[in-house]
Amino acid sequence: MPLRPGRCYRRIDTPPYTRKEYIPGVPNSKITKFNFGTSKNSFEYRLDLVVTHLGQIRHNALESTRMAVHKILSSLGEENYYFKVRKYPHQVIRENKMMAFAGADRMQQGMRLSFGKPIGLAVRVKKGDVLFTVNVDEKFLPQVKEAFRIAQAKLPLETVVLVSKVKDGVHASESS
Repeated sequence: MPLRPGRCYRRIDTPPYTRKEYIPGVPNSKITKFNFGTSKNSFEYRLDLVVTHLGQIRHNALESTRMAVHKILSSLGEENYYFKVRKYPHQVIRENKMMAFAGADRMQQGMRLSFGKPIGLAVRVKKGDVLFTVNVDEKFLPQVKEAFRIAQAKLPLETVVLVSKVKDGVHASESS
């Protein structure tokens, strides 16, 4: 498997840590908006960005991916697509910060009490989980596929794009 960016926090190696009411200093999610475009229209196609491995995705990577996809989709016109972020970052990520300057060895505690302070949030995903969904008509399929191709490079886990044709509210799936 080729190395992907953001691989420091992609493994799930700790129990879930999600109870924000008990955790002081949890940063807010970078993702502020989850729905874009027009949800009222009925579109011909639905494209899903699906994860193929178990892992975590930091909220920074999700927001970066969302911005890249939305930048391309906004050129289609607000009424020509519906874009939805399907996952919310609940998992709190901790880091035991270490000092890196002269004399630091006399100041820090090393692994003693190394629980760590909250530094960010992440989404825990399983194989087959959908990260993003875009509904469009057939003439805009190439632009959305290009947007998802760019999005795949920004995520730490392998993903695939599933294209399905929507027919009377029910969609039949086909892989792309």
